[in-house]
Amino acid sequence: MSEYYNVAEIFGENVFNDSVMQERLPKKVYKKMREVMDEGVEMDLETADVVAHEMKEWAIEKGATHYTHWFQPLTGATAEKHDSFITAPMDNGKVLMSFSGKELIKGEPDASSFPSGGLRATFEARGYTAWDCTSPAFVRQDAAGAILCIPTAFCSYTGEALDQKTPLLRSMEAINEQSLRLLRLFGNQTSKRVTPSVGPEQEYFLVDRQKYLKRKDLIFTGRTLFGAMPPKGQEMDDHYFGVIRERIGAFMKDVNQELWKLGVSAKTQHNEVAPAQHELAPIYAQCNVAVDNNQLVMETLKKEAFHHGLTCLLNEKPFAGVNGSGKHNNWSLITDDGINLLNPGKTPHENIQFLLVLTCILKAVDVHADLLRESAADAGNDQRLGANEAPPAIISIYLGEQLQDVLNQLISTGSATRSLKGEVLQTGVRTLPDFMKDATDRNRTSPFAFTGNKFEFRMVGSNDSIAAPNVVLNTIVAEVFCEACDVLEQAEDFDLAVHDLIKEYAIEHQRIVFNGNGYSEEWVAEAERRGLPNIRNMVDAVPALTAEKSIRMFEKFNVFTETELSSRAEIHYENYAKVINIEAHTMIDMASKQIIPAVIKYITSLAHSINEVKAACVADVSTQTELLQETSDLLTDTKVALAKLVEATRKAAAMEEGREQAVAYRDYVKTAMEELRSPVDQLEMLVDKEMWPMPSYGDLMFEV
Repeated sequence: MSEYYNVAEIFGENVFNDSVMQERLPKKVYKKMREVMDEGVEMDLETADVVAHEMKEWAIEKGATHYTHWFQPLTGATAEKHDSFITAPMDNGKVLMSFSGKELIKGEPDASSFPSGGLRATFEARGYTAWDCTSPAFVRQDAAGAILCIPTAFCSYTGEALDQKTPLLRSMEAINEQSLRLLRLFGNQTSKRVTPSVGPEQEYFLVDRQKYLKRKDLIFTGRTLFGAMPPKGQEMDDHYFGVIRERIGAFMKDVNQELWKLGVSAKTQHNEVAPAQHELAPIYAQCNVAVDNNQLVMETLKKEAFHHGLTCLLNEKPFAGVNGSGKHNNWSLITDDGINLLNPGKTPHENIQFLLVLTCILKAVDVHADLLRESAADAGNDQRLGANEAPPAIISIYLGEQLQDVLNQLISTGSATRSLKGEVLQTGVRTLPDFMKDATDRNRTSPFAFTGNKFEFRMVGSNDSIAAPNVVLNTIVAEVFCEACDVLEQAEDFDLAVHDLIKEYAIEHQRIVFNGNGYSEEWVAEAERRGLPNIRNMVDAVPALTAEKSIRMFEKFNVFTETELSSRAEIHYENYAKVINIEAHTMIDMASKQIIPAVIKYITSLAHSINEVKAACVADVSTQTELLQETSDLLTDTKVALAKLVEATRKAAAMEEGREQAVAYRDYVKTAMEELRSPVDQLEMLVDKEMWPMPSYGDLMFEV
């Protein structure tokens, strides 16, 4: 019988959250802790010692034996080094368990093997982790036991950021400072903090683990490098929002339970468009907490899939010809007293503060479209973006009918005097209630869409950390807020100045707004006419990081130094080359050791069968002979393409790491990979299924 549980009782039970701190910490210490979290004041060692002791005692009650500084290096995954609470054996044979404030606040993991992009030499091993006290510690329970995980930032011995968290926290400080400046101009003297609020929707695929283990491409790269389409794919749209199968439902139930214990507010679950594809979405959280929680979501999906005999695929495009997976990053700005800066209200044309915020964002995205595109760039996303299943590679903003109408008024007359209203949508059925139709629709083809009281950045890849896009969003908006405040703080007539600024931004940056079909070829041509960048792949996206305007902005707001940006660019080039190199070598291995031998075996069997029929003179063998010839020709094509891929990979691998090598992998190795895949996929449709050496797309997607 299925186990039942009360969500309210288990939610956050493994989190050292505010209610736990209130209960366990002395009032004076709790008050100091809140000051550190809310106001950013420095924590003294005495307070840290008390917090560390209570955190340790709480964790031990949960079964924890070790603690770890849980951080996010530039590998795309999380990292951790476990230390037990054991301090030293005592004379009586017992052992002392302790955890100091110093151990809580700072750690010193070996940093030599993490990506640094030239920031440090290999022999410079020391790195530092620093506690991010605004993201609560938690106890993770798995096969290793119970581990107290302390979210931290991670930097080099010389102070440069080597992680995703450090620049994220810096960008949050930047947007907070500039947002408060803007609010003060509009007379708000009560809000003390503005925080980006983020809700990432996570898409993923599930396949049977036994079938997964028979595919080297899935094991080594996370996506299929060969594979012919099955007779049925997603054409009938019957999987989307369909009834969740029993096996998947049991998996989802356990995922939710584990996430709720960790304080992750998993809210929505459903089948996605493609067979075997699903989605999980949480309730919004403070930006850095949302980033941490999303990492926990991905880790939990993988762990629970294993427990259910499944494998979770987070690659952006695990199956060619089938919709891939993304991660929609919903972003808004919320004050500590609950004001959403992106809430237009019922009459947005009268909401001057909102109109300024909106037009500032238009400018930010227009000026830094290349940088926003880069924040969602990776080798896996190159397989997905622009494929009429995901946002196009061109950055544009969708505003919807209501805000578009307000913007048009501002552009044409200099002021807005009306807002489109929603209307009652009558169902025509007496027993059904009428619906209040919204004044605007949604646009799933837009990469950056306004959806009621937030912007939805739809380009992020399913396997990516959401830290990078939020760093960019926070900083580019902070930059324009700063520019606007510089003007308005000096204005003699504030009302006139803000009106003029809204009109100026609306006119100068209207080109970034597009409400139509982002999948159409007409839009590609129109975007080019408007001068919008169309960055089609990761290699071409990386230079945005080190563009002069990017360096100037990031350094101004202390988010990145020029050195840190250059290092990240190098890491991206190296990562791209490594990903394609692994994929190429996997294809070579599969073709050489599995596919070609299987085809030869089939050809030999077919030829033997033809000879037997000929010898018996019992039937015409022309059809079999044609099949033999077609298969043999495709085998020849496969061997030629394989040799070409081997040579292209050898040449690219011999090049010095950096942009030139990444370009070689993109232009030559990827092309050779596509040329090898073509005959192999045709062979899959000819060779006896019993002889084909790996599960097919149909096996993987429909037999879960």
